[in-house]
Amino acid sequence: MTRMSRTPGTRPARRTVVLGSAAAAAALALPSVPARAAARGARAATANLQPYASYWFPDSLPSGTPGTGITWRSLKSWTAASDADLAFNRSTVPLAPRFTPVPVNTTARTDQARITSLVSFGPTASNPSQGGPTASYYALTHWAYIDELVFWGGSSAEGIVLAPNAPVVDAAHRNGVTVLGNIFLPPAAYGGQLQWTRDLVQKAADGTFPLAQKLVDVAVAYGFDGWFVNAETGGGDAALATQMIAFLKELKRLGSAHGLRIDWYDSMVESGSVSWQNALNGQNQDFFVQSDTFFVNFNWTASGLSSSAQLAESLGRDRYELWAGVDVESNGWNTNVDWDAVIPAGAAHTTSYGFYRPEWTYKHLAAGSTPGQFHAADDQFWTGTSLDPSRASTGSWRAPATAVADRSTVSSLPFGCSFNTGHGLAWYERGTVRSTAAWNQLGVQDRLPGRRWVTRTTGSRPSVTLDFADAWRGGSSLLVDGDLNAPVVVELHGTRLPLNAATTVTLAQRAASGSVTVEVGVALQEPDNPGDPLTYSFLPAGTAGGSWAEATVRLSSLGAGTIHGLALRLTGTGAVTYRLGALLVRDADEQVPAPSALKVDQASGDGQFRLSWRAASGHVRHYELSRVLKDGTRRFLTGTCANAAYVTGLAAERGERAATFELRAVGELYTTSAPITVTHTW
Repeated sequence: MTRMSRTPGTRPARRTVVLGSAAAAAALALPSVPARAAARGARAATANLQPYASYWFPDSLPSGTPGTGITWRSLKSWTAASDADLAFNRSTVPLAPRFTPVPVNTTARTDQARITSLVSFGPTASNPSQGGPTASYYALTHWAYIDELVFWGGSSAEGIVLAPNAPVVDAAHRNGVTVLGNIFLPPAAYGGQLQWTRDLVQKAADGTFPLAQKLVDVAVAYGFDGWFVNAETGGGDAALATQMIAFLKELKRLGSAHGLRIDWYDSMVESGSVSWQNALNGQNQDFFVQSDTFFVNFNWTASGLSSSAQLAESLGRDRYELWAGVDVESNGWNTNVDWDAVIPAGAAHTTSYGFYRPEWTYKHLAAGSTPGQFHAADDQFWTGTSLDPSRASTGSWRAPATAVADRSTVSSLPFGCSFNTGHGLAWYERGTVRSTAAWNQLGVQDRLPGRRWVTRTTGSRPSVTLDFADAWRGGSSLLVDGDLNAPVVVELHGTRLPLNAATTVTLAQRAASGSVTVEVGVALQEPDNPGDPLTYSFLPAGTAGGSWAEATVRLSSLGAGTIHGLALRLTGTGAVTYRLGALLVRDADEQVPAPSALKVDQASGDGQFRLSWRAASGHVRHYELSRVLKDGTRRFLTGTCANAAYVTGLAAERGERAATFELRAVGELYTTSAPITVTHTW
């Protein structure tokens, strides 16, 4: 888009389109109505059982009647015990520790700028808790460059406090990324009421802040990492600003015991008015002091960011706790950004930065676009036009991979990756289609390679992509397609995995065309300098044939130590279509404990079911729910990291008196537990 004017205090207009009116909310909403809190027995005629991501007003509700598909709720009245959808919205994946490999290029910096990402995954109301029956979804995968994700949304017509849904948190946590819920106090021009701000920061008779405690309770119960606070309702005074600062202090105090974070948006100032400063300065620094990070409004200037960084450091804070806002909602990588003001090429980075609405890579595509088209666009956004972070990209867009060092969580065994992106056109298990239905569920997404795609060859470079036409497990596989007139090394994960005499690497692979000799590359040390390539030892992994097959490579010849990187070397002749369906690293067999007590909690007359179970007693990656048909075959229904699942669209098969549901726990190597079943009479 055209570069925004840099007039201090001017609020960009781009955000009003998303968060404005009841009409906009209704247009985005799905046609069903959220489930009510009370269970209505195991079977009901046409009850709507779909659970949705949660949203609230702080206390008082708007006047009038909510639109279709919208439920008005008071956060002050919320309790975990009364939350009928809590089991569906609770994230169970802990936040993984991260490490930073030596950068693959000379321009990416470690310990400098970081990135926050403000993403709207769906409407505020009627945003399904556990994914849905479509592959058309913003299934982001470039977690390696993201430090924090804000679950963006909210409107005066629906609710202004949003809790992220569990699949987003599960996927982010698996990659070491924190996720924040969003508190949006909208401008009066878009329905905002100053009373909602007063409700949020209200004090009880004993001097406590009841809404601060509720926000902590929600984050802990749901399993996410804190709150993005965006106070844009004008009309306040200095007393209200003082109250807000005290509220932030209490929210931080209460949340610190649980590791929660606060990100404050550059909006309200110490006078209580809303005046976007586009910098950290004396008018808003007290809000920053009580927060963990500060999102600088989009009209920043080079001098303003420089002074902001200096002020942060004078307050005893890190300059990289400031996010310089970069609005990419309208134009994505065509956005005009003064990159040298934020991440100068020849000096230390000035601040961190934050993308507003990077789901442009999904939204800008034409109707009917494929998952592959989305990932091609997303790869260009995060990696650059070269589609290889080890090579320079052209153009004015400074892709994150060129500036920010990637990070990884692959540091313990067992480790598995089936190159599953969290959405697909079908569901595969060991190369067999178990469902032909499209789906999305980020919670079952794999830890994908962070450096996509470092490809080294003296010959022609093949295309390297995540592809959805075939898979070994989940919905996608890694596809290498092109003329192999010289060996090609495709680098995969940066790791810090222990290596011992029992360590093995298993590949699930096939070659739909051409003959491909495959070797596994193992790097035993990191390079000395940024941009230097890893040095791999290559071990034979057989020849890929026309069907899915597994090849296991023993690493005992490499001795003991630490694996710092994994790669493939492919040697073939002519046109080759090679797929890698899984990469599994282990030093022992995997035993996966089974869940128990599977039951149907609710069912409707139109094929909706809510099921729950007791979690397995040991580590489980996720659970998979299937339906067992009369002939004994299994049809995949859904996967989740939670202990509850919702499915819909089921109907009795011919001659079937009851539906049989089967649940299995899945381990890190995709080993499954013994199944448990429950039967529901039609």
